[in-house]
Amino acid sequence: MSIGIKPLGARVVIKKMEAEEKTEAGLLLSGSAKEKPQQAEVLAVGPGTKDEPMELKVGDIVVFSRYGGSELKYHGVEYTIINQKDILATIEK
Repeated sequence: MSIGIKPLGARVVIKKMEAEEKTEAGLLLSGSAKEKPQQAEVLAVGPGTKDEPMELKVGDIVVFSRYGGSELKYHGVEYTIINQKDILATIEK
């Protein structure tokens, strides 16, 4: 599935996952009380570079640096383009 955005170099396109709306105790959170999401799904990957080969693949769930990347709205959907080095970890499904 192509989203129409092709990242260059060692960059990836991610879509942030929604923050939880309930606490573990079952309390509903208001919009301002939700944590900024730091998990995302990888939707597109660049080819990597000679110095930084691409380690991620489409479909990976990742944890990323809170302030990393550039946000982009494309066809009404919000994406983030981020350098692979700002991805902190992958989450196993």
